[in-house]
Amino acid sequence: MHVDLPEKRYYGIGEVAKAFGVNTSLIRFWEKEFDVLQPKKNAKGNRKFTPQDIQNLQLIYHLVKERGFTLEGAKTHLKEEKQKVLSNFEVIQKLQKVKAELLKIKEQL
Repeated sequence: MHVDLPEKRYYGIGEVAKAFGVNTSLIRFWEKEFDVLQPKKNAKGNRKFTPQDIQNLQLIYHLVKERGFTLEGAKTHLKEEKQKVLSNFEVIQKLQKVKAELLKIKEQL
């Protein structure tokens, strides 16, 4: 899944949930379940997600929603093969961006 968010230092939970097409409660649930998600909280307690958090969310979303992993399976997979999964996921993301650009070019022809 390619998440289309503007480049910022921090993202609110509402804009993160909207970008992923899920509700905020799922993002909060994943935050509790996955140690790699540790958004900062401001004085009011509002979560502020960093670009690294977004990348981790994309990876979790990919494993759970797109590949059908259980939460436990995704946790295990992340712990055991995080670097391999991350590099494969990054390649997939880059290829999806290239595909999107090529489709834009095709439409302009």
